[in-house]
Amino acid sequence: MDQLLGEHDHSLDDKNRLTLPSKFRSAFGDGVVVARGFDGCLSVYPASEWARMSARFAELDPLSEDGRRVSRHFFGGATQAELDKQGRLVLPQHLIEHAALERELTVLGVHDHLEIWNRATWRRLQQEPEGRVEDAAERLAN
Repeated sequence: MDQLLGEHDHSLDDKNRLTLPSKFRSAFGDGVVVARGFDGCLSVYPASEWARMSARFAELDPLSEDGRRVSRHFFGGATQAELDKQGRLVLPQHLIEHAALERELTVLGVHDHLEIWNRATWRRLQQEPEGRVEDAAERLAN
């Protein structure tokens, strides 16, 4: 699978459908899983990547409160879907509410999945003080 990259502004239509950027559609030919993401977005996985993530979740300790919480977050709200012939994805209402999505959205390609953001929320996150990403990268390098 090619990497999913880039930032794209799109809109949610009156039937809660999002037209995915055409360059991403081939990655979702075998199906789509939409789940709650971190930081207030939705995560959209190709079926093969969802299987890989599911295997990682299966390793979480069900006796751990954190393990249960993370599993519930992803699996509890996740839904399987298909793109229609126009490359549209119907977003369930409970996930729209989770991410506070409105009509104007930003779709991010994040290597192996997409993130769907309320455009205003995404832009506000981009305005946060410089250094945050660099600080995080430095912590991850150690």
